[in-house]
Amino acid sequence: MNREPAFSIGADVPFNRVSPKYGLKEVLATMIITVPLLIVAVVLAVVFTAEAPWLHAVWAAVLVYGVVATIIIVRQARAIGYAERSDDLLIRRGIMFHRATVVPYGRLQFVDVDAGPIDRMFGLATVRLHTASAATDASIPGLPRAEADRLRDSLAGLGRANMAGL
Repeated sequence: MNREPAFSIGADVPFNRVSPKYGLKEVLATMIITVPLLIVAVVLAVVFTAEAPWLHAVWAAVLVYGVVATIIIVRQARAIGYAERSDDLLIRRGIMFHRATVVPYGRLQFVDVDAGPIDRMFGLATVRLHTASAATDASIPGLPRAEADRLRDSLAGLGRANMAGL
């Protein structure tokens, strides 16, 4: 796991990043829609170039969208991280609008590990944390499956231990 300093919590908190495969998976999901749209736009622009030369602007716009979306998705995936501290779990995300979530171990009710078919193809999973308050439910997408299982077991154990102390 790559570690990197926090953006607003303090430089002393080392965050674990999610897998780089997560960014690739999200880019491929976006390209599943963008590439066929680009092909249709290029074909229409070539076929109707005499009647509607402005159709070239459509495929150019779709291409620009695909490039910009790819850059943003990869940067967003790199910005997701988590840090296990003694009393709580910190989760961060966001490149322009930074968001940090603190989930105290004593508030955890249960921890899920989800992996859809595309996640399984990439060997990834999402850890979902459920607390008594729906507003503080959090998730960590893009973890390698073994790390997700380890984190689930660790958080469940810490949640039981800290809840018993309340």
